[in-house]
Amino acid sequence: MKKIILFIMSVFTAVLSVGCEKEVNQYPKFTVEFLDVGKADCMVMYTENSTVIIDCGEKGDGKKILELLEEKEIESVDYLIITHYDKDHVGGAAKVINNIEVKNVLAPDYEENSDEMDKYIKALDSKNITPVRMTENISFTLDNVQYTVYAPEKTYDNDNDFSLVTKAVYHDTSFLFTGDAMYKRLEEIMDIGKCTFLKVPYHARKIENLGEFLDNVKPQYAVACTSEDEFSGNTKKLLEKSDIKYYATCFNGNITAVSDGNKIDVLSEK
Repeated sequence: MKKIILFIMSVFTAVLSVGCEKEVNQYPKFTVEFLDVGKADCMVMYTENSTVIIDCGEKGDGKKILELLEEKEIESVDYLIITHYDKDHVGGAAKVINNIEVKNVLAPDYEENSDEMDKYIKALDSKNITPVRMTENISFTLDNVQYTVYAPEKTYDNDNDFSLVTKAVYHDTSFLFTGDAMYKRLEEIMDIGKCTFLKVPYHARKIENLGEFLDNVKPQYAVACTSEDEFSGNTKKLLEKSDIKYYATCFNGNITAVSDGNKIDVLSEK
């Protein structure tokens, strides 16, 4: 009798396990594409019914974004987030805005004079888009992905520290995008909480408090959008010391991270 009871319990446990696995895997995929655009930043994230872009690389990289959107049959962008106005972040934005519907634009609240910035502003005007120049944090949810975009808390001399920081939470996984945040900006977001996947700040250059930041956010994976000569040896050592599996566009080409709500799978071009 005892053997029969144990057998029934084992069968019940197996069925329950399968049911739980099915429940986890029933979520639609949430995909983040890190485009290989040299030192520049360019991330496209999408679900079945939503699309968010963070930064657009340099001039000429907008075409690569549009090609990806066409390949994925994406016809509109829910949010375009420009972390800051350096040419390797805003450079391709005008091309994107001019050629696909962009519903919302989030950007930092400071001024910049450059050809790339002029084209970006003209593109916004031509499409009657008024960007939200962020002075406080903004949260929104798209297709069960919960986004929080963090505005800088102070005015800085270095525009890198104006970088908007975005955290995207999808069920039990989370992505943290840090733009070109440097020492002071990392101090502001030091207590932002853990993440599963980190976009390494400032193209993986050396930042004095990066080790402390990694200890706080504890990512399992990280991506550096960078060139070989800018990927700091100090940053590599910190990532390895923290046992973080990392990728870099300069070594791995385009990088794709796919969350099923429970775990993240990473694919790379190289």
